[in-house]
Amino acid sequence: MKNKLSRFAVPYVVWMAIFVVAPIVIMVIYAFQDAAGGFTLGNFVKMGGYGEVFVRSFKLAIIATIICLLVGYPVSYWMSREKASFQRVAMVLIMLPMWMNFLLRTYSWMTILENNGLLNQFFQKIGLISLYNNLTGSDLAYFPMMNTQGAVVLGMVYNYLPFMILPIYSVIVKLDYSLLEAARDLGANSVTVFRKVILPLSLPGVLSGITMVFVPSVSTFAISQMLGGGTEMLLGDLIERQFLGGAYNPQLGAAISLVMMIIVVVCMLVMNRFGEGEEQAVML
Repeated sequence: MKNKLSRFAVPYVVWMAIFVVAPIVIMVIYAFQDAAGGFTLGNFVKMGGYGEVFVRSFKLAIIATIICLLVGYPVSYWMSREKASFQRVAMVLIMLPMWMNFLLRTYSWMTILENNGLLNQFFQKIGLISLYNNLTGSDLAYFPMMNTQGAVVLGMVYNYLPFMILPIYSVIVKLDYSLLEAARDLGANSVTVFRKVILPLSLPGVLSGITMVFVPSVSTFAISQMLGGGTEMLLGDLIERQFLGGAYNPQLGAAISLVMMIIVVVCMLVMNRFGEGEEQAVML
């Protein structure tokens, strides 16, 4: 039986070796090479000039992750307490935008946020822009929303919010609600029940959601290019320019990718270790 299972695993192992392990090995080799193919650490030294990009990327990714958590957790908890029919409808509504192409979803926000977009037209019709001008003494014809860090964060939240809701919901919906009833019978109020029972038990879903939102947010480049207008360069944009842009330098791009991957893996390990500690505390 074990031999049969091992044979079935061969295609998976081959797939992983070709499309996961091999690219990582190539990236590591490139990161420690110069243009002539010799060994060097100069690529990592050059990264010092892009410290601002690293800080901006992690800052915006953290902000987007926090917003997704603050929005996603209540939505997940609310869904889990509703009837099964409502949960199915809510799940379809959450997943529906994911059935549309990623770029089309982001382009739609460009038409909403641009200077003459739907949102600014709405603000003009209700007199909000005129009211702002009267209060501040300014002379704005529109609110500048495109090509800002706020637009980039909004794009991240919109595109990655389902990745926060779904794992949290999948954990909360499976909770044994007899534990909640027992806590209330022992005199715990709603806040205590949530803090002592629901939140610790839902922590695995929270950590999964944080990981699933933070990792693509910190490495995105399409959102920052489309909603940031190229003025808010992130790590994904920097890496893309090294491989495809005019500043062609795949060795530097590989070094940046390697450092970013190490940082992300460390963050994931820290979050997993934190989750294990919380689960043990709950069991005790």
